[in-house]
Order: sequence, then structure tokens, then C-alpha cells
Amino acid sequence: MIGAGSWGTTAAALAARSTPTVLWSRRDEVAASINERHNNPDYLPGFTLPDLLRATADLSEAVDGASAVVMAVPSHGFRQVFAKAAPGIDSATPVVSLTKGIEQDTLATMTKIVAEVASGHDRARIGVLTGPNLATEIASGQPTATVMAFGDESAALSLQSVFMGPTFRVYTNDDVTGCELGGALKNVMAIAAGMSDGLGFGDNTRATLITRALAELTRLGIALGGKPATFAGLAGMGDLIATCISTSSRNHRVGFALAQGRSLDEIVTEMRMVAEGVKTTRAVLDLAARTGIEMPIATHVGRVLYQGMDPRDAVLSLMTRDPKAED
Repeated sequence: MIGAGSWGTTAAALAARSTPTVLWSRRDEVAASINERHNNPDYLPGFTLPDLLRATADLSEAVDGASAVVMAVPSHGFRQVFAKAAPGIDSATPVVSLTKGIEQDTLATMTKIVAEVASGHDRARIGVLTGPNLATEIASGQPTATVMAFGDESAALSLQSVFMGPTFRVYTNDDVTGCELGGALKNVMAIAAGMSDGLGFGDNTRATLITRALAELTRLGIALGGKPATFAGLAGMGDLIATCISTSSRNHRVGFALAQGRSLDEIVTEMRMVAEGVKTTRAVLDLAARTGIEMPIATHVGRVLYQGMDPRDAVLSLMTRDPKAED
């Protein structure tokens, strides 16, 4: 497991219930705390980690001899970290991304980055784990489900068995593109949901926003190669709902704080962990422009984030668009 943030640590703990697991942290003190006290107070406070989970700050040591490599690194550092790890990873070893983002400069998803950096890697054995997976709820044993998406069925099944547990149900899926895009695109919509809540709007507004957000991310996801059914499942609708309604969602918190009049710089500076939607929104809008897909909610999130538009003005602008048929 590469990356010891809240979700990386939680996913490593899930895997360590069934198999010895090594968690890489960029900070020595985090690795030491996991090894000596079985906790990660910086990113997952209050939870005791399994004895079969070991941590290291040495990336080469983490991937050496691994039967699978799971990447839980924020999108802006994903390429750099994976490039350092790649020489120690066999071309047939399954590589799983937990990162729900898009690289800004290249507009590449994380699985495409893996395929580019490790050009000789078996592409069918590059996949994603995604779904309505808020780390602290999973760490506390609350039941949820997720999707393990691979082109290679044997890789999906083997990793399904590693992560599956009584409170964490894992489904397999062969639509890697759709599953990965659903996870990345919903972060943009969660910022919009946070703004709605921060403005004091109620359930009608929230339901309208989530429904229309699903329509937007489905349109773009299909245009980029995803399967329609994927966006109605856990990787699409499931993840979207969880991220849009949860106060534990970092992207929701960003939107809520913007609606309260705080600046984006102030919000981001105070956050210990990355809110992927802040960076992903620009990439999503670039992808929408490239494919000719209309995404009004994402467009207005971008105006608030990057052009200083007031969230109330964004809502008014969305509500007064020209009338049309529902699609």
C-alpha cells in the first residue's frame, strides 16, 4: 500500500486482516507510529491497526516482492511516486489505484499514468478500487460496499478476496474506465453539494443537485469510454451520493466553507489532506471541452473556485439557464 493517508491506512488495515501488508509513508514518524503503537494519529486517529500491518518510509522496501501494489497517493503526486516505485514492480503484478482524481497537465487518469510510466506492464492487470468509501466509517466497521475493477478477471477476483470482509463487501467489474471516472468526477459535484448546504438549502435542492450531477458525470464518462450501467452503480451513483451528503467528505467541506464566505486559499491551507475536487475541476472542464460535453454544474463550480464567483450567484445562474427537456 503506497500512501498512508486516511484511506490508504484504512485500506491497508482491511488487507492486513487476511494477508501480511506493508504500508509506505513518506514520513518516518508516521511509519514508526504504525509499527510501534499500531496507530496513525495524524491521518486516522482513534483506530488500532492490525498486527499484520507493517509500515516503512522506504519505497523500494515497500514494493519488494509484493504480490499486489495499491496506490493511495493524491493525483498531483501520483506520477512522481509511482515512477520511483515502478522499477521494483513485476510487469504481471496487479496495480490498484485508490486515487480519485485526474492529472491536471495531461488529463490522464491514474491507471493511464501507471500504463505510461510502466509501459511494459500488463494493462489488464492495472485496476481501481472505488465506491462510497469514507475512510473513518469503514475503519469503525460500518457496513459498505466497493468495486474492484480490472480487465483481468483473475486479478479482480484475487484482490476481491483480499479486501472482502463482514463489513466491507467487494464487487468486481471489468469497466476500469467507467469506475475510475465515476470516482474522479464526483469530487467536483461534491463541492457543489457542499456549497448548497453551506447556503442553507434543503433536501429538494440536494436531491436536484445530485440527480443532475449524475447526469453530467454519466455523459462525460460515456464519452470517455465508460459503460452506462457503471454510473448507476457503486462507482457512480453510490460514490456520488456518499460524497455529496457527508460532512466527512473533504470536497463537501470545501464547498460548504466557500458558501460561508471563506477564501479557497484559506480553506486549502487549513486542510491536512487533499480535497481532490479542487484540482480535478479544471481537468474535468478541459475534458468536457475536448469531448464537447455540456457540464453546467461543473462549469459553475469552476467559476467559484477559479474566478471568484459568489456561490449564490452560481446557483442563480444555474437555475435561470434556458428551459430544456430532461436528459
